[in-house]
Amino acid sequence: MTGAEIMRRALEAHDVVTCCRLWAQVAPYLPQPKDELEARITMHYACTVANNIAPRSRYYSHRWLLDHGKPSGLPDELKPKAERMFPKIVDAIGIACGVGSAELKPLEAIMRGAMEIVVLEHYAEGIRDPAIIKPRMLEAKKNAIRKLFGK
Repeated sequence: MTGAEIMRRALEAHDVVTCCRLWAQVAPYLPQPKDELEARITMHYACTVANNIAPRSRYYSHRWLLDHGKPSGLPDELKPKAERMFPKIVDAIGIACGVGSAELKPLEAIMRGAMEIVVLEHYAEGIRDPAIIKPRMLEAKKNAIRKLFGK
């Protein structure tokens, strides 16, 4: 098996260790990755630009690069296929609080604000689990109402 075939298989398998070892042997005079993250970025980029890599592997590398804020080398005509195979997953938390009368509309804004603070604090800490956030949102809503009515 040739070095090119080994590299192609390593790229398709997203085997960063084999890619780095082979690159160090084939091109020791060229820049080598400084750390594992740089090696992964380089490997995934190489996977997106190589025409002889299986489409699924190229599309996965495209999504990985975009998810990590890096540019993809995937040709424009392949990007729609990649987006269908590996769509971007977006999470969200809904905040719903409504009051029945117009006189209580200011209360709605206060409740929503208290709930927003809880969501933003959890997202800032990297906590995105609705099972954790929802009870705390409801507790913040109750506390806001209690403060307003002095209970």
